[in-house]
Amino acid sequence: MRRPGAREGRGHARGERGAGLAARAIALGILVDVERRSAFADVLLGARLPALAPADRRLATRLVLGTLAWRSPLDFEIEHLARRRIADIEVVALQILRLGLFQLRYLDRIPRHAAVDTSVELAKHNPASRDAAGFINAVLRRAARESVPVAAPDADEMERLAIAASHPRWLVERFVEWFGRDGAERVMAANNDAAPNAIRLNLRRGSRAELIERLRADGFEIGSEGRAPETILLSSAPRFDSESYRAGLFHPQSEASQMVARMLAPRPGATVIDCAAAPGGKTTHLAELVGERGRVIAIDINFTGLKNARALARRLRHRNIDFVRADIATSAPPLKPARFEFVLLDAPCTGIGTLREHPEIKWRLGPNDFTRMAALQARLLANAATLVRPGGVLVYSVCSFAPEEGAMVIGDFLAAHPQFRIDRQPPNFAELAGVIDADGFMRTRPDQGALDGFFSARLVRESD
Repeated sequence: MRRPGAREGRGHARGERGAGLAARAIALGILVDVERRSAFADVLLGARLPALAPADRRLATRLVLGTLAWRSPLDFEIEHLARRRIADIEVVALQILRLGLFQLRYLDRIPRHAAVDTSVELAKHNPASRDAAGFINAVLRRAARESVPVAAPDADEMERLAIAASHPRWLVERFVEWFGRDGAERVMAANNDAAPNAIRLNLRRGSRAELIERLRADGFEIGSEGRAPETILLSSAPRFDSESYRAGLFHPQSEASQMVARMLAPRPGATVIDCAAAPGGKTTHLAELVGERGRVIAIDINFTGLKNARALARRLRHRNIDFVRADIATSAPPLKPARFEFVLLDAPCTGIGTLREHPEIKWRLGPNDFTRMAALQARLLANAATLVRPGGVLVYSVCSFAPEEGAMVIGDFLAAHPQFRIDRQPPNFAELAGVIDADGFMRTRPDQGALDGFFSARLVRESD
């Protein structure tokens, strides 16, 4: 049985069906670290997948992201089958149960006996869950025989939707408020699906055609074009063990994220200030757009994040980026005010628009986090604005579609800074057609064009 709205992951080649304990053991370790240490699954996957064969990498990725995405119906069913509360099940045993049940309910190409047997083997090989192997075996064998409803009989409409769509109830209610019932269901279904494999070509290393030819020769499966000349959607996951990656021919980056630099649209040779630069995706994109005669000043408070951004710049062979550590949430940036034509603030946010890549986020957020982040974003935006010269451009962006983090931040900012206005038709307006609304804001959603959920506003400073 597969849940409504579930999908078989991409890339389930014949060799993947035989992938054994190695992929599942990696997935289990990541899920335990996500649960215990509040780690981020994508970071752990990036660190641990290189040890696996390609088929095992695909399986481990699908197991981790799918198990996190569908946690709500998995936990509801586990409690029903085990006759225990989730809180009463030891952490490692719980993650094994989630992994096994996810395979039973959502991955049709993994035989039921394999899902059960490998889960029991995982339990036996882990000291923390060894004593629970019999319990895990009994629960999953029962799951293989029985079909369980997706909600309790006395659950109300919102509770049923929260379990079926695998989102916290409070977030379901907010989505319904923002998008209506049908829109909320579409957004949540898209959140639980796999994100496209988008990459950004490094056009400083060759023409689009040349780079695509080199990627193909390196085993990449080229899918379709994106909106921008540097955007490519792959048919399968990018190969991070390839010569193309080491040579800096591309950077993995979602298409909506790439659109942010296109919203700023700096001219070649310009100096750009990136006010929240880590981990460097947009910084290096801007460095490519302004060219070797241009310059990017990348500012961030996070030292580790700046080190990662510097490493990315080295891999992509960009020498036109200066890195500055500063806290612009508490004071203006350590640069001359009102001197710069192009300023970007891709602000820290809840990340609610990136649940396809970071499904664990939805289980960590709370109802007050949107307003909490909005207060930080407002301070950052006010300080970033001090850098913009008359006639200059300031782009504010967040990977969130929460109104508190988007339009409401901009509305409050414009009320306090009348020298700024919204630029409703950026230079790349035709390229961004369909994602810029009547208010001049760029808004994207995973259920509309398979784009991550972003908000972006392009502001121009008038003469004082």
